[in-house]
Amino acid sequence: MISRDNERGKCMKHLVLVCMLSVYVFAVEITPSDVYREVMRIKKEVHYLLAYNNIKYDEKKLQKAVHVTVNVKPRDVWQKSYEIMIKINILRSMYKLPSISPVNMAPVLNLNPDLVYEQTQRILTELHIFEYRNSIPMKKFNIGKYENKTPMDVFNGLSYVSAAMDKLNRSSFTPSYVFAQNMRVYDDVSLIIKRLGIEDNTIPAKINQNATPNDTFDTGMRILEKIKQLQILAGISFVDFSPLDKGSATPSDVFSITQMIIAELQTLKAYLKINSITIAAKEYSSKTPVEVDQLMSWNLRKLNLVDNIVMVGRGD
Repeated sequence: MISRDNERGKCMKHLVLVCMLSVYVFAVEITPSDVYREVMRIKKEVHYLLAYNNIKYDEKKLQKAVHVTVNVKPRDVWQKSYEIMIKINILRSMYKLPSISPVNMAPVLNLNPDLVYEQTQRILTELHIFEYRNSIPMKKFNIGKYENKTPMDVFNGLSYVSAAMDKLNRSSFTPSYVFAQNMRVYDDVSLIIKRLGIEDNTIPAKINQNATPNDTFDTGMRILEKIKQLQILAGISFVDFSPLDKGSATPSDVFSITQMIIAELQTLKAYLKINSITIAAKEYSSKTPVEVDQLMSWNLRKLNLVDNIVMVGRGD
């Protein structure tokens, strides 16, 4: 009898453990609408900081300027959140606080949308830390629920926050910041070329002394198109970025296109089983739009060496 009771007790404990694990694994399903709700919370925080500092802004004008109609993937949304983390560092430096290296991650073919939610929590935490360190009274915002939101909605929400951060920082990205991100692209493209066993005989592109952010943006779009061609060859889900094409680009636009390039390169790295995380950006100073354009053009030259990514692929 005692033995049977013991067995029954063990079974009950096992059942309870299974139920607990099931709740842990299946209880929380994060949707784009959930993530969008957190982005709206971030928006409220940034609006509060703008008002606290008596900084005027035109919400509708900002929204119109950054709105896109691209069916982005969660990986692109995640990269947009990375952009905001960099702008928080700019804000910290303005107030003599040390910079914090933004969280990065190993390349994956399909980024889990839950990871974008995690990024929103990091952003909120950093904003709260900033408020605390500067004795700014914290406020709690009531945010309603949203339904039927898409990754594009989340992307546009984060793009608005990014533009509002420029107002808070009283500046946008300089060419030096853009150059630093293009060096990250350079390193990723170099890894891909090396993995494929391709001899890199490229040299820096000839300097175009008249280069403008428009020229660099156009080159970035050509890099995204090249990445899309390679993704199609490898059967990787791709994004059509052509609606992003614009007639007048700013350094911030070039920065953003560089972030999309980094996001999309991660799929090629994952396909080729390159597990290294994209290096953190180094600090540069006094870089010019001409130097940014030269490096972006060199990155395109390097990537154009790749004709067939399927040669290695998963079976290697």
